[in-house]
Amino acid sequence: MEITGRLTRDAVVAKTAKDRQVVNFCIAVNDTYKNKDRNEVKKIVTFIDCSYWLSAGIAQWLKKGTMVELFGRIGVNAYLSSEGKAIGSLTFHTNNIKILIFKSDTQPVQSGNFSAKKSKKEEPDDLPF
Repeated sequence: MEITGRLTRDAVVAKTAKDRQVVNFCIAVNDTYKNKDRNEVKKIVTFIDCSYWLSAGIAQWLKKGTMVELFGRIGVNAYLSSEGKAIGSLTFHTNNIKILIFKSDTQPVQSGNFSAKKSKKEEPDDLPF
């Protein structure tokens, strides 16, 4: 699945009991639609809690306001609050992150593609100097 949204707060790196690291962050996905009866535009914001287990190094780039494109699988958390009220939230288990717009940028930049694979830097053997 693929989703695009803006981070609502800076990403946080957490450690599990077995010393695994996970990057946790939340994105807001904006949508609009036109009301059929009243011909007015309605805005909807959906908040999705995200996790990224492949590399904690990405957390330094995931700041509030950054627009990202995420690839992964969606899930749902459902539980009862202390008052007995049913609560639900969407989760997204991310396996690939593309940064579309950094927090301070106003125009799209060449997106960074972060995944578990690490590329090797190859240098040509026949440099002229």
